[in-house]
Amino acid sequence: MDKVLIRELRIETVIGIYEWEKQIHQSLLIDLDMAWNNRPAAESDDYQFALCYETVSNRLTALITEKPIELIETVAEMVANCVMTEFNVPWVKVKVMKPGAIPSATAVGVEIERGYA
Repeated sequence: MDKVLIRELRIETVIGIYEWEKQIHQSLLIDLDMAWNNRPAAESDDYQFALCYETVSNRLTALITEKPIELIETVAEMVANCVMTEFNVPWVKVKVMKPGAIPSATAVGVEIERGYA
């Protein structure tokens, strides 16, 4: 299976369940593995057949920052749904990490897979 990857997409947003978290911006790091047939783009060297990681990144940034969200689980589902519906990706693995959420860990996070390979 071919994939297009995005690693550690940093998005600053309002995320969290505590009142103090709803008053500040925090970082989320998002990793994506997106199933995509890269062969047509590679054979033609034509951008129109590629899954544009810049367009995907910009769309996800807009999506995640449009309103406060409480749970990273919600972020993961939103990301998966957006990528699959708006970019016609048949399968996606999404990892959402929240650095500094607890002092004794570098980050906490969730990972989901949606669709079919």
